[in-house]
Amino acid sequence: MSVSIHPSAAVDPAAKLGEGVFIGPFCVVGPDVELGDRVRLASHVVVEGRTKVGEDTVIYPFASIGHRPQDLKFKGEPSELVIGRRNQIREHVTMSPGTEGGGMITRVGDNGLFMVGVHVAHDCVVGNNVVLANNATLAGHVELGDFVTIGGLSAVHQFVRIGSHAMIGGMSGVEKDVIPYGLVMGERARLAGLNLVGLERRGFQKDDIHALRAAYRLLFGAEGTFAERMDEVGRDFGEKTLVSDVLDFIRSRASRSLCQPREG
Repeated sequence: MSVSIHPSAAVDPAAKLGEGVFIGPFCVVGPDVELGDRVRLASHVVVEGRTKVGEDTVIYPFASIGHRPQDLKFKGEPSELVIGRRNQIREHVTMSPGTEGGGMITRVGDNGLFMVGVHVAHDCVVGNNVVLANNATLAGHVELGDFVTIGGLSAVHQFVRIGSHAMIGGMSGVEKDVIPYGLVMGERARLAGLNLVGLERRGFQKDDIHALRAAYRLLFGAEGTFAERMDEVGRDFGEKTLVSDVLDFIRSRASRSLCQPREG
């Protein structure tokens, strides 16, 4: 399969282009860019910096990928942006490379949908099969697990972790870590339950979902301390995979506190 480059595109000769790459009108591709097989840049797309884009990813007009991060501490270090396979990156999306303060790399997984105006900042780690709706914003150093969905006009604070299969409601400000399978919403987002619709759609077994619901009620109940409730959930439900995922997430190192249900 041959590479197709529109005559109006500016592609540096040093860029590495896979088989079947399509670069449309008025695109700009820098010298340190690698585009995997069958990557498509629709038109007016800019891909710069040390950026790798995985095969079958499609990037739509006016996206800015790999430019200098919006971080005043960035001093031009040779950081990277690595984007996985089969992503849809829609109009006006911005994705930044990493920085020295965050491991020098921003990673985006496979099969993601990044709708109009999404921003993925420096040093983020984004899992597979995520959906970020229009104008969702990730600050620096955010971590998203697999199958996370973030509603439109939502913003995630720097260093926040969002566990796999979590759902963030639209127009939410997420300042604290979100447990796997959690559902959060609100101007200053609070935990509002579990992402039951997502779990059912993805084929999780009813018995596992029921165990997760019981563990959730116990974990965020009113009796005892949170540490005591963690121990009780571990004893009663620790053998359940979904519950174990939540406990492991909470126990792992974090710089932010945990998003909790609203009191009352």
